[in-house]
Amino acid sequence: MKEFLKRKNIEFSAKRYGIDALSAMAQGLFASLLIGTIIKTLGQQLGIELLVRIGSYASAAQGYAMAISIGFALQCPPLVLFSLAAVGGAACECGGAGGPLAVLVITIIAAECGKAVSKETKIDIIVTPLVTILIGCLLSVSIAPYIGKAASSVGQIIMWATEQQPFLMGIIISVVVGIALTLPISSAAICAALSLTGLAGGAAVAGCCAQMVGFAVMSFKENKWGGLLAQGIGTSMLQMGNIVKNPRIWLPPILCSAITGPIATCLFRLEMNGAAISSGMGTCGLVGQIGVYTGWVDTGKVITLFDWIGLLLISFVLPAVLTWAFGLLLRQIGWIKEGDLKLDL
Repeated sequence: MKEFLKRKNIEFSAKRYGIDALSAMAQGLFASLLIGTIIKTLGQQLGIELLVRIGSYASAAQGYAMAISIGFALQCPPLVLFSLAAVGGAACECGGAGGPLAVLVITIIAAECGKAVSKETKIDIIVTPLVTILIGCLLSVSIAPYIGKAASSVGQIIMWATEQQPFLMGIIISVVVGIALTLPISSAAICAALSLTGLAGGAAVAGCCAQMVGFAVMSFKENKWGGLLAQGIGTSMLQMGNIVKNPRIWLPPILCSAITGPIATCLFRLEMNGAAISSGMGTCGLVGQIGVYTGWVDTGKVITLFDWIGLLLISFVLPAVLTWAFGLLLRQIGWIKEGDLKLDL
């Protein structure tokens, strides 16, 4: 059995399913629903109907895009990979609001089953897609609604709790999602799987911005402008190697997120009502900020100067100032030393 699994490139591991597949799912969601929402919003604001249609087409492809992305991360053979489009569409539709998690679970199972039978018969062109699609779609019909409902329920509980206790939940969500963003997992996929929007989504945005902008500014001495851009609009995950060497460098952005989270929820009532994936993107390509704006537009909110000030403070100003200040303090007491934040850019 071990030889068979090795030959088929089937690897049961937390890394492959919890990191590789999850991260790939986020990219598929980004390349369909998220970018589609941005295009659609742009078309609505400019009054260009063609852009609205294009955005709708892109958003409608989310299930197919997620499944194919996951299959790519699992290194599926071509016939399995292409067959996963049908599986993703079925799982996403049957999963409802919690569709992304249903797509992740069911696509992994269907992909591994497809890989197991791939090129094992002389009629591979029939057997491989038949097995992949049948297993994936049967699972979609039978268990996707329950997976989706469970994920959606957890998200609803988190969002309800945030409405009831915005200060405490603002801290918890901001810190946890921010940490997930810097870890080699996908905070965006987690937010998407839980359909994390509303006030809880705003707290998640705050936490992600604290990590990205915080590390970018705090490490400016070592990494200059290249590091500022790479981390500020790229990813704070670049610091993971340095965090392993000296975990104390993680304290400033974490402390910052514990402050900006409740400010976002209690003072500015910052809500993410765009695509849920945007809640876990922070300032990466300014997706978090664009998501907040598209949410404002979609809900018909009257956007005030106070809203813009809140978004700018939570996304850029406070993370830069607070993390820099905490970092300076840690440098003075010797917890952060010269070169601890240096990136190999």
